[in-house]
Amino acid sequence: MERKTPLYDLHVELGGRIVPFAGYLLPVQYPKGVIHEHMAVREGVGLFDVSHMGEVLFEGAGALKALNHLMANDMTGMVDGQVRYSPMLNEEGGIVDDLVVCRFDDAHYMAVVNAANREKDVNWMRAHLLGDAVMTDVSDAWAQLALQGPKSKELLLGFLPEEALPKKYYHFVPEVEVANVKCMLSRTGYTGEWGYELYCRPEDAETLFRALLKAGAEPCGLGARDTLRLEAAMPLYGHEMTDDISPLEAGLGWAVKPEHEFVGRAAMLERGTPRARVGLKVTGRGIVREGQDVYIGAEKIGATTSGTHLPYLGGAYAMALVDSKHTQVGTTVEVDVRGRRVGAEIVPLPFYKRAK
Repeated sequence: MERKTPLYDLHVELGGRIVPFAGYLLPVQYPKGVIHEHMAVREGVGLFDVSHMGEVLFEGAGALKALNHLMANDMTGMVDGQVRYSPMLNEEGGIVDDLVVCRFDDAHYMAVVNAANREKDVNWMRAHLLGDAVMTDVSDAWAQLALQGPKSKELLLGFLPEEALPKKYYHFVPEVEVANVKCMLSRTGYTGEWGYELYCRPEDAETLFRALLKAGAEPCGLGARDTLRLEAAMPLYGHEMTDDISPLEAGLGWAVKPEHEFVGRAAMLERGTPRARVGLKVTGRGIVREGQDVYIGAEKIGATTSGTHLPYLGGAYAMALVDSKHTQVGTTVEVDVRGRRVGAEIVPLPFYKRAK
C-alpha cells in the first residue's frame, strides 16, 4: 500500500493528479499542466514535494571511513556544510543507487537516497557498515521541498537575508528560519537550474509549502521533475543507472575516485567501459521513449534509457546506452519505435545548460 507524504492533502486541494510513485502517492502534475510547470522552473520558480526521499545518518569517529567504504566518490576533505554526490556500487561494479552526502562535522554526516531505493539502500549500507560508525535511518523525521528556478534566490530573500543563504553550489546551512519554520537549506537540486532544497519537520511542511506558494512559487509535480532532469541530462536510477550499469558507463566518472578502496571498485575497473551514455536528438518524426533499440544500419548498438519531448528545447530527445565505439557526436542512428525506425543524431550532453 502506498504511503502519503505530509503534503498529500494539500496536493489534492491544489488539484494535483495523484499517482503511485516509489511507494508513495504523489502529484504527477497540477491543473496548468507539465509544460507550464517545466517552463516555470526554467524561467521563474517552481516548488516540488520531494518528501519521499530518504535520509540516513552516519555518526561517530568512524563515520567518514564507513562512508568512503560505501561510496565511489571520496568524502575526504569535505568541509562542514558541504554536499557531495556519489554512486554506491555493488560487488559486481553496478550501481546500487546514487545519492548525496551532507557533512555537518567530522563525526556527523547525512546521506540522502532515492525514495524507491530507501529500504534496499539502508539494508545494503547496514550489511557493509564498517565498525566504528552508527547508522540511523531518519527518513520519517524529515520532509523535503525543492525550490527550483532562476528566481528561487530572489524568492528566498523575501524570507532571509542573503548572508543566511548557502554561499556555494552543493553547500548547505544546517538551520535557517523560513516563514517561521526551522529548516536545513541546501543549494542543490535535480532540474539543471539554480535552486534550493529545504528539509523540515513533517508537521511543518504544509506551512512552509503554502508560504513559498504565496511568495510566488509554482507547484510542480513528477512530470516536470522528469522532463527537467532529462533536459539537463541528469541520470535517473532505474534508467541510466541500474545494478548492471557501472558509473563509468553511465558517464559518472567525475564522481568516482578509484584512488581509494570502496565496495565494487575492483569489479568496476575490470569491466571498463564497453558501453557509454550518449545524448540523442530526434531528427525524424516521433517521440523516442525508454527501452527502445538503437541501430546503425542493421547493427544494434544499444538502447534508449529515457526519452520524451523536452518543452524548453522544443524537440524530442533521449539518452541511450550504446557500444563505446559508436559514441562520436554527429553519428546518425535510428531508433526502433514500435517497429518503425525513427532517425536521430548523437549530440553532446547535457542538452540544456543553465546560463551562468
